[in-house]
Amino acid sequence: MVRVLENRFYYLDNFLAVVASVRARYRHLLDGEEQAFVDGFEALPLASRALLVRMVMRKGELFRSSRLRYDEIGCARSAAAPLIAAGWLDGEPAIDIAQLCGLLTKTELAEAFPLLPRSARKAGQLDILRDEYGDAVRTLAGWRIDDQLLRLSIAPLCDRLRLMFFGNLHQDWSEFVLSELGIFRYEQVDLSLAQGFSSRQDIDDYLHLHACRQRFHDGEAPQAVAACLPAMPYPNDWLEQRRSKLLFQIAQYYERSAELVAALCLYADCAWPGARLRAIRVLERCGQPDAAFGLAQQAEQQPESEAEKQQLLRVMPRLRRQLGHGKTLQAAAAPIVRHDLALQRAAPGVSVEALLASHLSRIDAPAVYVENTLINSLFGLLFWDAVFAPLPGAFFHPFQSGPADLHSADFRLRRASQFDAGFAQLDSGGYQQAIWRNFHAKAGIQSPFVFWEAIDEQLLAMALDCLPPLHLRKCFERILQDIKTNRSGLPDLIQFWPAEKRYQMIEVKGPGDRLQDNQIRWLHYFAEHGMPVAVCYVQWAEQCA
Repeated sequence: MVRVLENRFYYLDNFLAVVASVRARYRHLLDGEEQAFVDGFEALPLASRALLVRMVMRKGELFRSSRLRYDEIGCARSAAAPLIAAGWLDGEPAIDIAQLCGLLTKTELAEAFPLLPRSARKAGQLDILRDEYGDAVRTLAGWRIDDQLLRLSIAPLCDRLRLMFFGNLHQDWSEFVLSELGIFRYEQVDLSLAQGFSSRQDIDDYLHLHACRQRFHDGEAPQAVAACLPAMPYPNDWLEQRRSKLLFQIAQYYERSAELVAALCLYADCAWPGARLRAIRVLERCGQPDAAFGLAQQAEQQPESEAEKQQLLRVMPRLRRQLGHGKTLQAAAAPIVRHDLALQRAAPGVSVEALLASHLSRIDAPAVYVENTLINSLFGLLFWDAVFAPLPGAFFHPFQSGPADLHSADFRLRRASQFDAGFAQLDSGGYQQAIWRNFHAKAGIQSPFVFWEAIDEQLLAMALDCLPPLHLRKCFERILQDIKTNRSGLPDLIQFWPAEKRYQMIEVKGPGDRLQDNQIRWLHYFAEHGMPVAVCYVQWAEQCA
């Protein structure tokens, strides 16, 4: 049940919690200005602290005092005075005409500049004022506006504190509120090892990469952004992943724009998954099949993932033909059972998966639409302790739905003992008790694997009765091979025969739909390990008549 926050200064308490956490964990990484802030903030009057936090949590850095109306704070001008004295607010910032237009309403602009046509839109008003005032900058008083303007001078400092607390910049202050209201619940992890940044340079590098990524997404010339990225990989793996991802995105932009030489240069310097395969394809487009073939041979010897291996099976025959090489024999994949059905067209709003589940279901053999939810949830419930192990660099704060290193190559290795214990329960038969225990004890707590809204006791009971532990082990091992990729692509439906303690996975394809690569990989994996699976192709009955 969602509850109402009674504490009027809840946001201030949340901000103080961040300050206290950063002061305790990272004091040695703070410069003089930052230390003065975290040490001096609590000494300010309550209203001043509350006003500063309200401004920090709002968008932008410029605020009119008349718009800062909060009952618990009172007069914004009075509350701002100590903040101005501390240098945390600028009480008389100079702004240009575009900034002024952003702060005033259309009516206020017309009153301040009587010569403006009242019928003009605000954008038109700005064009007229730009022609008259150009690049002039003035205080609010200089623009003849009777109000106080405040600039949040410490916005970058507060962003740095937020980064140090959360370990990222995509989470913000709303996380506290969502948790306190009961909208999200998180696993309580021991944060004594929550040391995310080992040096101030790591923080500076993160902020630099974030700024570069923002510039690229805002449409700045990609060559300018790429020039600002370090030429050499970061020694910090976490930062290097961010650098590689941005390089990959810029290279993709070049490739789509047919700037193939530039794309190839970036792909060659990029360790992001998929970069090598993109480089092979770009070499093909550049008319360099020999170079493409050589790189593809390297990839064949040490494929980075199942996805790359799958793509190479398509690329290599084409390159061999171009270069006049003979064909190579490929092992035949395990056959996939196929069913073709003609059904009455689904009603509006009813998916083909739900339609087929309804068609197949019987009292003694229910079919359920689960897609990626069931197997992932079983994994998450069995390995809950492994996923939420309080390891260094895994958890930074109380609002994480999963560990920060979830997609790292050494994720399983760092938790080897916990995962080994979970797999041992599959062998001993204790896995069902462990899954049921976590299903009840952790109900509703955020997890990167458990889909609480999709599983209930009835589904869980049928799954544990009908899915053999060996089949669960195979599924879980494959998820751990590549968590980011293999959490998706699982078949849409599962049909149970509880009396016989058996099941079948069913991938559903409606008219005109086709199998995706990650689905194909899962289907072949099921078939290879003798796990019952089929693909059902549905056509509409009226089209087959």
